[in-house]
Amino acid sequence: MRLVASDIDGTILGHDGKISNRTVRAFHACRDAGVELVFVTGRPPRWLHPLQDQLGHTGTVICSNGAVVWDLEADKLVSARTLGIDAVLEARRVIKRLRPAALFAAETLTGFHLEPGFIENASSELLSEFTPAPLAETLVADDAVVKFLAIVREGTADQFLAEVAPAVEHLASATHSSPGVSMLELALPGVNKAVALAEYAAALGIGAEDVVAFGDMPNDIEMLRWAGHGYGMASGHPEAIRAAGRQAPHFDDDGVAQVLESRLASLGVQLS
Repeated sequence: MRLVASDIDGTILGHDGKISNRTVRAFHACRDAGVELVFVTGRPPRWLHPLQDQLGHTGTVICSNGAVVWDLEADKLVSARTLGIDAVLEARRVIKRLRPAALFAAETLTGFHLEPGFIENASSELLSEFTPAPLAETLVADDAVVKFLAIVREGTADQFLAEVAPAVEHLASATHSSPGVSMLELALPGVNKAVALAEYAAALGIGAEDVVAFGDMPNDIEMLRWAGHGYGMASGHPEAIRAAGRQAPHFDDDGVAQVLESRLASLGVQLS
């Protein structure tokens, strides 16, 4: 275990926005033992404060499902893989033909654009600062889209993904990560958490066989398959668990911490 790569939401961070004390201790013990830590998330850079505030993490974070690599300490972009506006608007047209009720949003390197109705009842505090408007009006030619979002109010995210992914694969890769919400996350074809993580690990001289990874949703599948020791959370999506081949205990039971404690113990490291 030379590198631990962990998803954030549903894996170490709960709906209450908290990382448990046990999990914090386990990550600190990894760091003290010389194990590298990297967090690999669907979140954009502006939503990484739990890592700083609760874990004191100041390293690299792989954001937006692998589309963005961010230096948390310097608070600056390291690299990005972006979708062109033409591809975004064409993907929107394709999805609209399949699901006329779909609504859309786009995460760019400089902000967030969302259509009216994308946020149901305008209830999201995290997105309340953004003014809804048609994407065709707000996106401009030099906008660098790192994540394109599509949401519907009926059916499941799995059903939505199965319908949309093959129809847009020439334009964008598609996945989902929000339990109970039929929302797809689209990126440049070939971009996912595993691609960015493999590049990061290689830069450190670390191979997949020495990587322990944790995740809970379909956007973690490629990462969990790539890592030599991938763990799907018992509380996660069945496809993520199958992809990992290993199962960490339930989130509510500090599953990540339990696995890390066991692995550290095998290295002769005991948590205080």
